[in-house]
Amino acid sequence: MAQPNEQPWLLLIHNLPPKPDYLRVKIWRRLQRIGAVAIKNSVYAMPRTDQSLEDLQWTLREIKEGGGDASICEAGFLEGISNDQVEALFHTARDADYAAIAEAAKEQLQKFPVSKALNEAHAGELEADVTRLRRRLNEVVAIDFFDSLGRQSAEGLVGSLEARLNPHASGEDDAAPPSSEYRGRVWVTRKGIHVDRMACAWLIKRFIDPEAKFKFVPARGYQPEKREIRFDMFEADFTHEGDRCTFEVLLNRLKLNAPGLHPIGEIVHDIDLKDSKFGRPEAPGIERLITGICTLHKDDESRLARGSGIFEDLHGAFARRTRDKQD
Repeated sequence: MAQPNEQPWLLLIHNLPPKPDYLRVKIWRRLQRIGAVAIKNSVYAMPRTDQSLEDLQWTLREIKEGGGDASICEAGFLEGISNDQVEALFHTARDADYAAIAEAAKEQLQKFPVSKALNEAHAGELEADVTRLRRRLNEVVAIDFFDSLGRQSAEGLVGSLEARLNPHASGEDDAAPPSSEYRGRVWVTRKGIHVDRMACAWLIKRFIDPEAKFKFVPARGYQPEKREIRFDMFEADFTHEGDRCTFEVLLNRLKLNAPGLHPIGEIVHDIDLKDSKFGRPEAPGIERLITGICTLHKDDESRLARGSGIFEDLHGAFARRTRDKQD
């Protein structure tokens, strides 16, 4: 991304000839493919990176070869539209892409439910669909410049399909690492924390290391330092696996079985992956609370403090319910 004091955006401003008709469609498709968003008619924005510049330069060449005219400029917005609003345009575009992938994955999960065995023909059909969805997901991730929330749901659902093809690769029998390995460490995750990252950070502080420290970093390009543990981010030590959210992965791999934790995992899963796998009645209410926190608090430390209170109280309620049942 742009360095301090640099203009954060690249703009492509073009003028296409009325004919041939296909040129307009061709350029529009190319701009969609490279992840550009429209600021207004014939003005497209991308974050200021070397790769974005190269993609726009190729697009400019196509426009000029087709008889049109175009310019590329560096830009920062002072009036009319803010940088946050431009970033929101990218989130909206990518969330729409992820939603389409998630919906297609849901259809396949309904078509090939876990309760029914896959015959050879069905397995072949499902494998082809999973390959297509994974390829499309990777394409969208490549142009998801600002780490849109929809990615987690799409990743989880496509992972569920992959697990459907290979049900024995779920990692259920993984041995728990020594707890000391995860003490005195810095836990790193993406900026702009939402439900899964809030819940994971609470879980880490509450059940893994009370002295844990957290660092919130850009989603792309971060190089971990010594003794840092990454969670719920690309190539993390703990992140989504199959149809599990990161909170569920932490519970499973670290063998955290304290009363009240698994219901929280189910709530986080239903909110984060939006697949209604567990149908937890608490999920809609907790989702509204989390959305309120994220709307009112842009600072990740503030979000974590507010979210931790919610998960602490949830845990207390579920743990008490479990003890009452045992009495």
